[in-house]
Amino acid sequence: MTCNDWIAHFLANDPPRSKSLVVTIFGDAIVPHGGLVWLGSLINLLEPFGVNDRLLRTSVFRLAQEGWLGAQRDGRRSSYSITPEAMARFSRAYRRIYAPLTLHWDGTWTLVLSGAGNIGAAERAALRKELLWEGYSVVAPGVFSHPAADAQVLEQLLTRTGVKDKLFVCQASALPGAGGRPLRELVEDGWDLSAVVAGYEGFTAQFQPLLALLQGAPALEPQQAFIIRSLLVHAYRRVQLHDPQLPVELLPEPWPGAQAYELARAVYQLSYAPAEQYIMATLHREDELAAEADASFYQRFGGLH
Repeated sequence: MTCNDWIAHFLANDPPRSKSLVVTIFGDAIVPHGGLVWLGSLINLLEPFGVNDRLLRTSVFRLAQEGWLGAQRDGRRSSYSITPEAMARFSRAYRRIYAPLTLHWDGTWTLVLSGAGNIGAAERAALRKELLWEGYSVVAPGVFSHPAADAQVLEQLLTRTGVKDKLFVCQASALPGAGGRPLRELVEDGWDLSAVVAGYEGFTAQFQPLLALLQGAPALEPQQAFIIRSLLVHAYRRVQLHDPQLPVELLPEPWPGAQAYELARAVYQLSYAPAEQYIMATLHREDELAAEADASFYQRFGGLH
């Protein structure tokens, strides 16, 4: 099997949904270059994945309707960028994807208590959706918890959903001398990690053969590298964003997410540089001043070399 065979097999058996793939490519390839792309360049970037002009236009239109993308016009040309409102969540998601697994537990839990009747049904539904997306669990009616919450992210979430001053947020730890079950057992009660484990194992099974091919093959062609890098991030993102991001001390051993991260890192290292050549060549077709990747790009996966 060659790398092209692997790509063809992937696209035939697990083709990415076009709207979701647009989000992947924006985060992985467009944001490091300033965050704006002309529609023609975006069409060219999606073409190797079998996404045609019509399907792409439908996808970006829907993402704009949902508040993810903003559109600008310059004569007959259109460009797209991530909206300021979506950028915070977008940045948070991609920091999770590229960051090493180094989260540790200090023995406490963050609790979000919705109280009795303090928020309406629509607010409650929005809050639940956002907290679950951030990896919180419902440990009791009206009580969400996480053992390693980011206070800044939580504040942004509560502000975004309009409930910041309508509920209680606190930290809890075991009370010495009171007995009770160890707080680490809340993980067993609050999270079913079986789907996450299966997702990571499936990712590893899918991409381990590709890594072997890359390590034994000549340098990738730019377009080939771009396709591989994009499919890698897309597949890893799809699994990793369902991971509740629990501290390493609270995860089962061995944790398949650790192997999946190292695999993603290895494939990214082997594909990112020629992929950048393809991205820059594509962006320059419509924008001679398209920026090179910024410094933060080279910090991905613990540092690119």
